[in-house]
Amino acid sequence: MSDSKSVTCTAPVNIAVVKYWGKRDEKLILPLNASLGLTMDMNDLCATTTVQASPSFTEDCLWLNDCKEPISKRFKACLEKAKSVARKHLTGDEAKAAILDWHVHVCSRNNFPTAAGLASSAAGYACLGYSFAQLYGVQDEVSVIARLGSGSACRSTAGGFVLWTMGEREDGDDSVAVEVSPASAWPDLEVLILVVNDRRKDTSSTAGMQTSVQTSQLLKHRAAVLVPDLLRGMEEAIHNKDFATFADLTMKDSNQFHAVCLDTYPPIFYLNDTSRRIIQMVTKVNAACGEAKVAYTFDAGPNAVLFVRSKDVEQIAALCDYLFVSGKQSDNLDQALVDQLSLTAEANSVRNIIRTKAGPGPRRLPDEKGLLDSNGLPLPV
Repeated sequence: MSDSKSVTCTAPVNIAVVKYWGKRDEKLILPLNASLGLTMDMNDLCATTTVQASPSFTEDCLWLNDCKEPISKRFKACLEKAKSVARKHLTGDEAKAAILDWHVHVCSRNNFPTAAGLASSAAGYACLGYSFAQLYGVQDEVSVIARLGSGSACRSTAGGFVLWTMGEREDGDDSVAVEVSPASAWPDLEVLILVVNDRRKDTSSTAGMQTSVQTSQLLKHRAAVLVPDLLRGMEEAIHNKDFATFADLTMKDSNQFHAVCLDTYPPIFYLNDTSRRIIQMVTKVNAACGEAKVAYTFDAGPNAVLFVRSKDVEQIAALCDYLFVSGKQSDNLDQALVDQLSLTAEANSVRNIIRTKAGPGPRRLPDEKGLLDSNGLPLPV
């Protein structure tokens, strides 16, 4: 298939510290409020996608984690947006524009659980959007393309701390990702992800948001009044590397988001008993130490994302392992702190702990890293 064209890219997970929840435009995926998140290191959490276009393909095809999936409206929206932008650039260049009439085959794989509340759809659509942008030469539009697949994917198109702006235009083209602080700017900030449950969640983010927009009065107040102040305070804390303020605002925002879920009718429960025990642990640790040692945030799922400084990460990781994973003591476990907390270990309530840190945005991979063969079919894992 010598005239086919293929690109392979990888894109990261971005975890919100000021949450996005609710859309003012469902079709264009325009948010009720701006949001801010931290992009994770792709060595630990990423999606990898190969997009191949060929004049011999008879239809668009998608394989996700090696299972063939139907082509969704959001997939089509990303693809058509990329092509429409490219058409403007390629007007009059019929040779280069020919690719825009070809069908595509797409293979995407995550190196972490899908649909379990770890922003897998955001990483996946960021990777898809970035791959389309690379294929059609419209890299400047990548966050707009990705946003049409998943709102949070907008933040996964850049590295470090990333702001997804609300925008004001009706066409949504000013609702884009903006890097607030690069991944290298806060080198001693680390992340522990406690994977409480890697099963598919009961209520999808899309369905949950729609119900919240229709029924929650707290959501309207949060978007209009509370989030703007949260964002200002959060950006200042990030620029000053003020962990105490960052921790305080991160946990308050997480609590507020889940309060909106409870204010939704019928209520949405993303946290479980283990999630609540993790919150209790963090609260007790910070109180016992007389300072913010660790901060939690929970997205639309039970898994905990903990932010810790490098000087404390071994201690907190050992404590989490003892209380939630293995139930066993280790060299880094602070037994005096354990005694002070008065918490009972419940081994196996957390499946595993992923240790990571801030990372850069998406990148293109060498052709030999591709996931599709020359016929546009998935290569074996």
